[in-house]
Amino acid sequence: MSVVEEIKRRLDIVDVIGEYVELKPTGKNYIGFCPFHPNTRTPAFVVFPETQTWHCFGCGAGGDVFTFIQKKENLSFREALQLLARRAGVQLTSGPTEPDEHQTLRTILETAATFYRHHLRAASGQAAYRYLTQRRGLKDATLEAFALGYAPRGPEALWQHLRDQGFTLEDVEAAGLVVRREDRVYDRFRHRVMFPIRDERGRIVGFGGRTLDPNGIPKYLNTPQTPLFDKGKVLYGLDRARHAIRQRDMVVLVEGYMDVIGLHQAGHEYAVSPMGTALTEHHLRLLKRYTRNIILALDPDAAGERAMLRSIEVAQRATDQVTAELDARGTLRHMHQLDLNLRVVTLPPGVDPDELVLRDPARWEALLQEAQPLLLFVMELNARRVNLADPHERGHYAFEMARLIRLVPNPVEREDYIRHLARVLGVSESAVAALVKQAQPQRRRPPRRSTAQTSQPLSLPEQRERTLLALLLTHPEVVDRVNQKLRRCDLEPVGVDDFQNPQHQSLWQIYQQALEQYEYDPESYMRQHLEPELMDLWQSLVQEAEATETGDRLERRIAEALRRVLWLRRHRSQAQLRSWSQSLRVASQPEVREQARSALEEARVLLKKITRALSGDCSAPQSGPPA
Repeated sequence: MSVVEEIKRRLDIVDVIGEYVELKPTGKNYIGFCPFHPNTRTPAFVVFPETQTWHCFGCGAGGDVFTFIQKKENLSFREALQLLARRAGVQLTSGPTEPDEHQTLRTILETAATFYRHHLRAASGQAAYRYLTQRRGLKDATLEAFALGYAPRGPEALWQHLRDQGFTLEDVEAAGLVVRREDRVYDRFRHRVMFPIRDERGRIVGFGGRTLDPNGIPKYLNTPQTPLFDKGKVLYGLDRARHAIRQRDMVVLVEGYMDVIGLHQAGHEYAVSPMGTALTEHHLRLLKRYTRNIILALDPDAAGERAMLRSIEVAQRATDQVTAELDARGTLRHMHQLDLNLRVVTLPPGVDPDELVLRDPARWEALLQEAQPLLLFVMELNARRVNLADPHERGHYAFEMARLIRLVPNPVEREDYIRHLARVLGVSESAVAALVKQAQPQRRRPPRRSTAQTSQPLSLPEQRERTLLALLLTHPEVVDRVNQKLRRCDLEPVGVDDFQNPQHQSLWQIYQQALEQYEYDPESYMRQHLEPELMDLWQSLVQEAEATETGDRLERRIAEALRRVLWLRRHRSQAQLRSWSQSLRVASQPEVREQARSALEEARVLLKKITRALSGDCSAPQSGPPA
């Protein structure tokens, strides 16, 4: 028996879902109001104990206990497996469980955090305690909530403590807490205020330390890269902020530990920090689990602006010497692909967020309301850095800003930015619009297929599936936009069931994984995970899509992709309707007739939704069937 089957055997889906949904018995099943779409009049959410599954006849969502937890808690399958395994008392011995050495490192970090907390309240930590409470205004409850501590001056104070606890030098070094120099071992953190850094699940992965020495260098020191700690994948304070982020549907990104802690103490618990490092794609995907509305609260100094805007795409190639233009371009690309509303607020000179919120709470809220769209902020920032009276600098600035505007998929937003740039340059809007058209970003084409396509001729539905895949695979932002429109029509997002051809199904499943993971950009992920046959299909689809692309077709691609999804679903739904109608006519047993009648009604409801979507606000411009 697999681990998944064992967990399902031990857990009753009614008990699990009953913690989230008020369920009432009706015959053999249970009903309630679906937690995934607005519904307060008719309970359409049904749990089936016999099959240990659930289904909503309103929005069409359904599955087993794992899919429910994934959807409700916004978790990956691996995270849902771990959560349900703990609840069921099932030991995970393979697959998604952590290696033993990771558990050892976590134990070491927790032990170190306790050590640092003890020294904050000891005589040795008086200077640190005064700094936090008197100078930075933190309360004792806040110190405890964030488990702040103090690293003593002694060169081996922590190492001696951990050694006495039975930990090996190799493990303590792997946790990033000590360094070796010749034959000596030194604590990495000495005479510093200590900030435990936790992942979004509240597990310590590392530390940040602020020096208390006026001449100490560096001012802030972080744990180095370890098996648990990667600055590009952790946001400080997210473990404590995620519920407030969901509640307010907004997150504010600030630069430092104290900014986060001060805002939380003042009741603004939606703040997190990338700890002065580049804002990565992983950070953005992590935040998207909780909200699409992100505000960057920047210090007015150039260093702070560059830290926040450093290119996601370029930074992942280990290049720090990049320009602000490249920075914004990488950030904007991922912002649109992930469907994020990224805005920027600049703080008053010399004022940190935690200071401002204490001094003038109303001003803080006003700044958040006045936050600028990222592109507008970048355009104004770069305008201040060039001499617009110099024709060469002016032309370079205009072209770089046109390249950024070119990335904006929404034509209405794009026109607004064109008007703004025209005002900055003092030229006509038509001149800027022409420049935007010229600034077509170069696309990297996958290498041509090395083998000829030898598959059997496709049926008409399969040909339509192929075209749909070409639309979706070459433009990740199309997937998000199509799914948004489908959700507005109470329809499920694009999934593997939208494809009948086995190759199409396999390719789509891997592409979904590419969009959901954080380690690589989607194209790199596909190259690493596709089998040769699927690689040929993917490259062929990309080439076909690029060969037919002329000008700015994003909105038309979205409309065409949506239309094809809906036509394929209508075709399939009509076939199901005919099948269940036939079953109902020939069924003789009452149970079979009832099952057929229920399925027939479900198919009718779904067909109405699809038809409504084709003719309503979600429909594409054309009304005829796709070619």
